[in-house]
Amino acid sequence: MIEARHLRVLRAVAGTGSFSAAARELGCTQPAVSQQMKALEQSAGTPLLVRAGREMRLTQAGTALVRHAAGILAGLTAAEEEVAAIAGLRAGRVRLVSFPSGSSTLVPTALAAMRAAHPGTRISLVEAEPPRSVEMLREGDCDLALAFRYGSASPAAAGPADAGEWEDLVVRPLLTDRLVGLVPEGHRLAGADRVGMAELADEPWIAGCPRCRRHLVEVCEEVGFTPRIDFATDDYPAVVGLVGAGLGVAVLPELAVESVRAKGVSTLAVEPAVEREVVALTLPDLARVPAVAATLAELERAATR
Repeated sequence: MIEARHLRVLRAVAGTGSFSAAARELGCTQPAVSQQMKALEQSAGTPLLVRAGREMRLTQAGTALVRHAAGILAGLTAAEEEVAAIAGLRAGRVRLVSFPSGSSTLVPTALAAMRAAHPGTRISLVEAEPPRSVEMLREGDCDLALAFRYGSASPAAAGPADAGEWEDLVVRPLLTDRLVGLVPEGHRLAGADRVGMAELADEPWIAGCPRCRRHLVEVCEEVGFTPRIDFATDDYPAVVGLVGAGLGVAVLPELAVESVRAKGVSTLAVEPAVEREVVALTLPDLARVPAVAATLAELERAATR
């Protein structure tokens, strides 16, 4: 195998005409130059240099190798510089996927901090709810995914596969997001501080994303009823708007409510308490990439704030 260090020595010998002059140029000894040239000729399988008096001259094979060496070494230098820039966060990219309420609350703060600290790092953002966002990460379509999973006072309401679905990923917990109830301002419970889920058994419901919808049904069934879902939408502002128009009640994560101007609705704590864990996910190898690691750190800081 031809090594880059041997090509550098060959170019020095070709340029200076002798092993001793090449050694002086490279800052090493003459025997070291001679040894590396022998190793290069063994790798090439043919002589590359011949002695002509006091000078070393290139053979036809040596001339061809020196001609190609210039491009090889230039490309290697460019690659080394690009890798160094990425490692030093002067360059690089991070492809981030997030669920909508994370995009409007955690992500802007984190990305603004990344741009200020590392302006050479490019970050792209697309939206997807889990489990699709997690599939995108595993399929190589993103480098970092913001996701969530539900927990509950009742283990049966936590979701069947949530506990082990991320075992192959790096999981960075960000925050615990409590779910709150939404009722129209004129609702009989609008002035209450909190409400039991069972008290909403006869209400029409507006449900959110598929995972949130599944979890709503499970929580309601745990307290003894199946919710009558009149409307379902992945759009949180639409959920709030439908509740504000008096068309039903809903349960939403606080992050979602925070990201929407809640007009015509009253928020109240629900019992039993229901929470979801918001996390950042990446693959083990990607977690060692400097730009990904820095973005993870900024997401953690944004969650703390």
